[in-house]
Amino acid sequence: MHPALRTTAISLALLCPALLLLLTHSYGAEKRPQTAPPVNTAIRNLRAFLLMIQYAEGTAGGNAYRTLFGGGLFYSYAQHPGTAVTKSGITSTAAGAYQILYRTWTELQQALRLPDFSPASQDRAAIELIRRKGALADVLAGRIPAAIQKCRKVWASFPGAGYGQGERSINSLLNMYRQSGGILQ
Repeated sequence: MHPALRTTAISLALLCPALLLLLTHSYGAEKRPQTAPPVNTAIRNLRAFLLMIQYAEGTAGGNAYRTLFGGGLFYSYAQHPGTAVTKSGITSTAAGAYQILYRTWTELQQALRLPDFSPASQDRAAIELIRRKGALADVLAGRIPAAIQKCRKVWASFPGAGYGQGERSINSLLNMYRQSGGILQ
């Protein structure tokens, strides 16, 4: 695993019970597709995809969940910082491991009843964004190029995002996904 992701991986590992609950709820026996991967593989793939997003967004490492757009840090998980930062001519309120915009966070927090901007809440919000793009089944199954394509408008660093920010190559994302323990289908 990439050294910068170790601390973040520990945070995500603590979420395995929550992820298992999410997967069980979302893909219960009656809804689970015949081709769905085993739950352990699905959790592993989801964790690797989340770590890959952090790598792509430039937040990977010990401060992933406290990172503001532009690289600064915030110091309280009580709420999304909502701080507009301008860097290289771009102004954004993106914050946290997944660089979630304040307006997006506000809607997600209400919809998911998230209590704060803690790492667990940020992970849940990122998973919901993936789900809303119709990419969760792809992530769980290891169809990562398809998931990246579907999520490209959510994360500015994904190839084809088109926001005028630095985009990572598909190969670098797939390499990070594999390094983070994900299994490609």
